Amino acid sequence: MTMPDATTASSLIGRPFAKMNGLGNEILVVDLRDGGSVTPAEARALAQRPETRFDQLMALHPGLDGVAAFMRIYNADGSEVSACGNGTRCVAWLLMRDAGVCDLVLETDAGLLLCSAGAEPDQVTVDMGAPSFGWADIPLSEAFDDTRAIELQLGPIDAPLLHSPSVANVGNPHAIFWVDDLDVVDLRRSGPLLENHPLFPERANISLAKVTSKSAITLKVWERGAGLTLACGTAACAAAVSAARTRRTGRDVVVTLPGGPLRIVWREGDDHILMSGPATLEHEGRITAELLDAAAA
Repeated sequence: MTMPDATTASSLIGRPFAKMNGLGNEILVVDLRDGGSVTPAEARALAQRPETRFDQLMALHPGLDGVAAFMRIYNADGSEVSACGNGTRCVAWLLMRDAGVCDLVLETDAGLLLCSAGAEPDQVTVDMGAPSFGWADIPLSEAFDDTRAIELQLGPIDAPLLHSPSVANVGNPHAIFWVDDLDVVDLRRSGPLLENHPLFPERANISLAKVTSKSAITLKVWERGAGLTLACGTAACAAAVSAARTRRTGRDVVVTLPGGPLRIVWREGDDHILMSGPATLEHEGRITAELLDAAAA
């Protein structure tokens, strides 16, 4: 029996896309505000092609009144997540450019995000909202009274390589291990084990964080569903608020990832996180059936 071509009925064919990056974190923005949707298989197919390769795919849909777009966010493995800081900056930059405005509101499953243009042409600031620290909100599979340091370790029980991470939710779950050496473990090997630890029922983003001053953190991130990444905006936010919570830093820090720095301010009063950093446009195009060929396979 001949199987139908999975691309013939795809609502993505002909849709515009923008290939972007935030500090090297590869972002694909697909505009579906006039209709259409993305399937997990289509997301995986686009992630495999050089023209559309991504760590996160930001699918734009109609939002509430006064909202520029509602964003559905997909990892390269086709899984869906509620937040992506670097992707949000890229979407905001693109839509502000197209509309000729300096600020706008985007919507995700995690809530509304106010975005504004920075002083430099490629800079965008996103109000990521307030973080959550309750064990059920992260979520964890068992109760912890204090999520500033939970019982989790990697390595020998009497001399663990990693232990006592801080955990937080910034639209998605994060575990931050405080280290003196960012190469203490190979995150390509340890990241998948920790991401899928039974303690994290929705999996987790895993970060190694080195505090270098009261206003600076260096970070290495294993991103759930994407792997080792050059940058992860929500991980930078989670590390910054966790560092302030544990009195390692103040509330205004520069978090340096392999792809570059982000400024994170954990605002007093409402506890909202302001993330500032660049967004870079690489190229634009339209989705073709050829780009989706891997979905049929």
